[in-house]
Amino acid sequence: MIAEIYHNQKTFKIDLSKPLDISLSLRGDDKNPVAWYLGAPIIQPVRDGDFIGKVSEGASTNFNNIQFNPHGHGTHTECVGHITREFHSVNEALKTFFFTAKLISMEPENRGEDRVISETQIRKNLQQNEVEALIIRTMPNYIDKRTKKYSNTNWPYLEESAAKYIRECGIKHLLIDLPSVDKEKDEGKLLAHKAFWDHPKNTRFDASITELIYVANKIEDGKYLLNLQIASFENDAAPSKPVLYRMEETGK
Repeated sequence: MIAEIYHNQKTFKIDLSKPLDISLSLRGDDKNPVAWYLGAPIIQPVRDGDFIGKVSEGASTNFNNIQFNPHGHGTHTECVGHITREFHSVNEALKTFFFTAKLISMEPENRGEDRVISETQIRKNLQQNEVEALIIRTMPNYIDKRTKKYSNTNWPYLEESAAKYIRECGIKHLLIDLPSVDKEKDEGKLLAHKAFWDHPKNTRFDASITELIYVANKIEDGKYLLNLQIASFENDAAPSKPVLYRMEETGK
């Protein structure tokens, strides 16, 4: 199925039969990625007396309980409710699901013992009002990101001024292949989260951050149409499935 969109005074063709999934799936074993000092997710059949919710154990259906944390166990999208005293649900914050997006790849800069995505790096790759969503792929981009145990690794993070510049460029939806846009142990400052959401001064309740994505190397940097799919959780964050579609200019 071919669709067309009009963006920045240009017409682009989208082939909806060729999605590029940039999410990490949730699985109930040690191959699942893990952050924030958690164990692996648990996916187990319901047990009630002699009943085991598994067809191979004699049940008519497979009937599993799933225990996981959206922030630490896979691709998830969060709203500003992640950092506010008041409750805000990502299911209420995200009302539309298709956005123009730009994928950029960059190797974080060394800052002492830290590795940082800087404002300077972002400025070289993003202009004002260019797109609605920004996707950051950190380099090197090894496939072990799909199973990585991030706890106590001091992963790279987004400089506060870089998050502020991203906001000032009109980006409503920020996606990154790390457990957080902030430093793992930052004493609760959450500088990049706050800068991106402009909290608490002019809080952007309709903006979102998606973390723990995985963008395969075969997906080239450039502009895409993003379909940001979330599970309908009334929570600050929900498991999500961001999907990209290539945008080809038609010349119209």
